[in-house]
Formats: sequence, structure tokens, C-alpha cells
Amino acid sequence: MAGLSPLRVVVVDDDPLVRAGLRMILGGASGITVVAEADDGQQAVDVVMAEVPDVVLMDIRMPRTDGLTATRRLQERGSPARILILTTFDTDELVVAALRCGAAGFLLKDTAPADLVTAVRRAALGEPMLSPRITTKLITAVTRPSGDSRRRAARALLARLTQREHEVAVAVSQGFTNTEISQALHMGVATVKTHVGNVFAKLEVTNRVQVARHVHDAEGP
Repeated sequence: MAGLSPLRVVVVDDDPLVRAGLRMILGGASGITVVAEADDGQQAVDVVMAEVPDVVLMDIRMPRTDGLTATRRLQERGSPARILILTTFDTDELVVAALRCGAAGFLLKDTAPADLVTAVRRAALGEPMLSPRITTKLITAVTRPSGDSRRRAARALLARLTQREHEVAVAVSQGFTNTEISQALHMGVATVKTHVGNVFAKLEVTNRVQVARHVHDAEGP
């Protein structure tokens, strides 16, 4: 996926101006190619399955088929694309639901161009950018209903981790990359990758956003 070939990106948004802006930003970055666009969720599913991109920038509110439904359908069809949800953050419930469907990360629509490019590259590497501001709001929304039961479940999962794995999980929940974790915890990047793999397996998750959710659930009041 990431490597010598350009990263292939599909942009999904019902606003043509937003799509044009995203295409301009990403098209100006080296090693990234916008291979297709879609203006609603159903078209997005068809395009993504046909183009097999590395990353999808998915709006969450669209007519006909929304981004949440499209994300779920792509997961069900086994698409390997990493889906980054685009949001104005006035749709907490839908964003949280998308997280539960396996979205790789979240971006505000006013994200700076350089940060947008970084997010796409990190998502392609399996390390989506987790904005602390977005993560905090998401975790608050996720933990609001049934907080006690979710907290107990998260703590039971985290109890499976060794002390070192727990430290890595906390760092992941704070949005650290493997390199940043390596520097903060004074261990090699290869060792960090091993610990991250163990954390994924023991917490029964498939991405770093889900690790963050469990850590923050466990730390609830």
C-alpha cells in the first residue's frame, strides 16, 4: 500500500466545493493521488470497491446513503481501505457509531492542509492521526450511555495487558505514533510494534482508535 507507488485516495462528500478543495490539497502533495470522487455513500461503496484505494476521506452526512452506512458496507465487503471520517463535529452520535464500525480516524473539515496530508499518510501506514480534541469529545460521547458497564468491560480487557503493554496502550490513546512511543518509553520501534500487536490482540481490536476508546472507557469516573 504505502511505499514506492503513490497513495491512492478516494474523496467522498456531497459538496462539490469540499471535494475540489480536498483534491487540490492532496493533489499538491507528493506521493498522493486522488483516484476518484463520490457524492454520496452508495456511490462511494461502488467507487471504493472498483478503485481499491489506500485511504477514503468519507463525509458523514450525505443524502441518500450517509457515510456511516457506507463505512459499514465497506467493512462488510472486506474493503482494505482505511476510512477517515470527515466531520464538522456537530454529529457526535454518528461519529461514534462510525468508530464502532471500524473507521480508522477522524478529521475536522477545517483541518489545516498539512495536517490533512499527514493524516492520510499515517492512515495508509496503519497509524491514523487522532486529534486529542476530537478523541476527547468522542470518548465523552461514547462513554455517556451505560458508562458503568462499558467501564467494567474496558477494565477487564486492559487487565489482560502487561504493564509495558498498558503503557503502550495509553500512549496509543494519546495519539502517539510508534516512533513517538519509542522515544517516550525508551524502546526500539520494532519492540513498540510488537507491543502494539499484542495490545490489538488482547483488546480484540483492529485499529488504534478502538484502543483509545477502551483506554478512555477504563479511565472513566
